[in-house]
Amino acid sequence: MPLPSPKTIRILVADDHPIVRQGLVDILNDQSDMSVVAEADNGLQAIEQFRIHQPDVAILDLQMPNVGGVEAINTIRSEFPNAAIIMFSIYETDEDIYQGLRAGAKAYLLKDTPCLEIIEVIRAVSDGQHYVSAKIGTRLAARMERPALSDREFEVLSLMAKGKNNKAIATELNITENTVKFHVTNVMIKLGAGDRTHAVVNALQQGIIKL
Repeated sequence: MPLPSPKTIRILVADDHPIVRQGLVDILNDQSDMSVVAEADNGLQAIEQFRIHQPDVAILDLQMPNVGGVEAINTIRSEFPNAAIIMFSIYETDEDIYQGLRAGAKAYLLKDTPCLEIIEVIRAVSDGQHYVSAKIGTRLAARMERPALSDREFEVLSLMAKGKNNKAIATELNITENTVKFHVTNVMIKLGAGDRTHAVVNALQQGIIKL
């Protein structure tokens, strides 16, 4: 008696780099149990294509035009709570990993991940499993232990990264200089920094802000 054919995993691939996207599509379509049913080159297209095709697995680049990967995940999962999404990124900073998984991604893969591993992760995610490599898991654990910045602290930090002093920050945010100093102190404490420059460097290294 012949064995039943494996279920075909229907996949959406969203990446704004055509060569990367086409290479991944070709690899996945070569698998007997996989079929790429839709492609997108920006976050808005990814959301639209997901609505149309409702794939078994969606692979989304973290950084895409129009709508970023994290925002796309939030939108998709608000409409399709069981959506199985894999973040696909060149970034491995703590904040990128944390935000991607916090948004609801079931796996986080770096773009230099071996092809065989990518294929196995897709199968696992299609079966309802989560996947985080040991390396990423360690970084995620470290990120979760760090206190999060408030929205105002993030605004202050972003302006610090642009080289603005307390007076300029106070003017832009329409708050007092003493309030700015309070937020700067909190930012440095939360980022384990001894001064403003160190705080900005740590934030860049961890992916909290990008220049």
